Amino acid sequence: DSPGKEGTGGRKRNLTLLRNKLYMGQRRRTEPVVESTTTAGDHGNLRRSQSDKTEYSQKLQEKMAPQVVSSTPATPPQEGEEEACRRMMARRVKIIAELLQTEKDYTSDLDLCIKEVIQPLRNKQIAHFDVDGLFSNIELVHQLSAKLLSLLEEATTDVEPPMQIIGEVFLQIKGPLEDTYKIYCYHHDDAHTMLEYYEKDEELKQHLRDCVQSLK
Repeated sequence: DSPGKEGTGGRKRNLTLLRNKLYMGQRRRTEPVVESTTTAGDHGNLRRSQSDKTEYSQKLQEKMAPQVVSSTPATPPQEGEEEACRRMMARRVKIIAELLQTEKDYTSDLDLCIKEVIQPLRNKQIAHFDVDGLFSNIELVHQLSAKLLSLLEEATTDVEPPMQIIGEVFLQIKGPLEDTYKIYCYHHDDAHTMLEYYEKDEELKQHLRDCVQSLK
């Protein structure tokens, strides 16, 4: 019995050792496969990542690239230039019309001032009241304004807009404008001081009120 038992025990140990060897051998065979599979998977992920980046870059470039999408044909250069010229000419006509109207209003205001203020004060011959000192050369200013208005009307009446030469008018009257307004501006501060002094005198102030009321 003892030898039989020893034989049985030996067979069990041999089976155990054999089983362990088989397990270790199987493990050694599978480990490289697993490592290889993992490595291959990593390379696959890397290749997919690079592919995604390339595709994203291409799409981004497509979005950033200028796109010309037009359902109507482009305007010919000649037609665009003609439209721009028409707009400029229309604007020029409006500016000239405004210039003429402004000069008419200014000349009219000066005319009223002379007729309703300066001439009545001169006719009254008020003592200690210097009419010429108060209004300086405003009558020459009125004459020059009327001349400028006449030249502007002459340059624009019955003349096609493209042929209306306005700059030449101002160049023609440049010298007289400088000479006349130089005198008026030179005496302006003195005239303002004189007016403040007259407004402190009730009698003289009343004369000025009468003129203003006549203007209204």
